[in-house]
Amino acid sequence: MTTIAMFSAKPYDRRSFDAANSEVSEGVRADIHYHESRLDRATVAYATGAEVVCAFVNDDLSADVLEVLATSGTRCIALRCAGFNNVDLDAADRLGLTLVRVPSYSPNAVAEHTLALMLTLNRKIHRAHNRVRDRNFSLDGLVGFDMASKTAAVIGTGQIGAIVARLLWHLRCEVVAFDPDVNQGLVDLGVRYVSLDEAFAVGDIITLNCPLNEHTHHLVNATSIAKMKRGVMLVNTGRGALVDTAAVLDALKSEHIGSLALDVYEEEGGLFFEDRSDEILVDDNFARLLTYPNVLITAHQAFLTHEALASIAETTLSNVVAVLAGEACDNVVVAG
Repeated sequence: MTTIAMFSAKPYDRRSFDAANSEVSEGVRADIHYHESRLDRATVAYATGAEVVCAFVNDDLSADVLEVLATSGTRCIALRCAGFNNVDLDAADRLGLTLVRVPSYSPNAVAEHTLALMLTLNRKIHRAHNRVRDRNFSLDGLVGFDMASKTAAVIGTGQIGAIVARLLWHLRCEVVAFDPDVNQGLVDLGVRYVSLDEAFAVGDIITLNCPLNEHTHHLVNATSIAKMKRGVMLVNTGRGALVDTAAVLDALKSEHIGSLALDVYEEEGGLFFEDRSDEILVDDNFARLLTYPNVLITAHQAFLTHEALASIAETTLSNVVAVLAGEACDNVVVAG
């Protein structure tokens, strides 16, 4: 029986993986060891003897950690997410570790959460909810805007971004998009592809739905913000480091950015997925973000639906079975 050491495992991970594991034939059923701690240099020893290590977005898969895994019996790194920016791909290749991921689990989940953030932030539903709970029924300070006729700029039109663009089109926004690969279906719908600079310049709403790589790191920075409309709404459900937090804080202070919604944060590794309500928040930038009434943050929640969790578990286990059996697997990630 294949042994899988799963890190950053939460109760919902256990439930979804146990359910998916029970559905496969007994001959390929895995022995899954759940570890709530993140994978890093201090916890890598928990994986000793495990053929497979299952990791998530904030686990440390740097060269040092991968070397320990390779020498302690690990053959496969199974990411239960789409992104792999936390993995040293060259080191994995050099060490003979096969890396697999879940490129698509539920694009609808992230796209719908993106829209929910926009609507909540615009109509200030979160603030209104808190007022009503306090029996404060005043409406002053809750004025939003009609999204119909506003220009929405979608940065990245892969599976998630394409759905975001369609949802915004259905809200009767004028939708523009930037992506090196043009989605003809969106063009047929009426979405206009433009340059990145034009997308930044014309968007009343700008949503980031692109992967993180060397070309997109700090895509939103002081220079790109200067190109944006004053009062722009910025939404990021992609990866935290797409946004230069310090530059965004300056733009919030000057009111160049009118509102901000984040489901990801560039330094989220030390914050998200844990209850830190009794701790002092030492990240000054994040603490400052929380002081702004026009900032809405969720803690990397966009993927979290029953359907997405089931798909992640099923695909991850299928990836593992294929790799260990020496079969072809479409979800293998290679260096370069």
